[in-house]
Amino acid sequence: MIDLLAPHPRTVLGHWPTPLEPAPRLAAELGGGTRIWIKRDDCTGLALGGNKTRKLEFLLGQALAEGHTTVVTFGAVQSNHARQTAAACARLGLRCELLLSRSVPRTDTLYETSGNVLLDGVLGARVRVVDGMDETLAALEEIGPAFVIPPGGSNAVGTLGYVAAALEFAGQAERSPEIGGVDRIVVASSTTGTVAGLLLGLEHARLPAVVEAACVYRPADETAAELDTLLGETAALLGVEPRAGGRSVRDDWFGPGYGVPTPEMTEAVRLFARTEGVLLDPVYSGKAAAALVGMVRSGEIGPGETVVFWHTGGSPGLFVYPDVFTGR
Repeated sequence: MIDLLAPHPRTVLGHWPTPLEPAPRLAAELGGGTRIWIKRDDCTGLALGGNKTRKLEFLLGQALAEGHTTVVTFGAVQSNHARQTAAACARLGLRCELLLSRSVPRTDTLYETSGNVLLDGVLGARVRVVDGMDETLAALEEIGPAFVIPPGGSNAVGTLGYVAAALEFAGQAERSPEIGGVDRIVVASSTTGTVAGLLLGLEHARLPAVVEAACVYRPADETAAELDTLLGETAALLGVEPRAGGRSVRDDWFGPGYGVPTPEMTEAVRLFARTEGVLLDPVYSGKAAAALVGMVRSGEIGPGETVVFWHTGGSPGLFVYPDVFTGR
């Protein structure tokens, strides 16, 4: 198989491969005869882990190759991407500037001082909360020359991290005959880089699993359009054709908006914790888990199917939603 990624600068930041684990107690609890596995990208090893580590290997690989010493990126106040960028910059000796926005309708002290944003400071990043484009542009001007990473690390270079992830996963599945054929992969989708990379990597590995993308940031039509654009850009960077089909973009479990809890998310987080000892987060993996639970219970994912839940990390977010999870 041609090594698609060899021409692209990369700096290793994670622990690879991340585990691929069966979830028999979760499957038994849901019923329906579905086989469930969890791909543990919460175990990437960089500052409590998460999917953005994979993207940062290529993004910061490019930054180092170009001689940058300062990195700027963007996200919500409780951005997992910002935390992992701060950690990666600390490891590589780069100055890290985080420009965070109030994308979730909360301004309470707990939300703006705990969880991921607390860790950003511990990791040595300079954190600024910016309101609107004028403040953002002023901050960028003050920072000066820097390597700029888009929200979520989701450009064509960052997406290469999930091309690599799909190839890693295909190898694990091939070496684990107990998995059998993988029918579906359920994963959260916000800025679409994770899904785009998985689709391209699965195509290259000739693994025909359908990627079920659970929207957590924007509605399905907007997410699908952004995904198509990023697929085309990343395919062009790699010199391949973008994968046609092989995915479903769903917003059935999105709820009222980004970072807004839903009962389905809360139940799914508890289910994963109490059956498999796996911690999800309220914003991303929790809503994707709600999608998995909903599809199994409705019979959309049927008896005999094998489904992989791709855990994108984010557990520090649990600490800023205590009211959602206290009680039963």
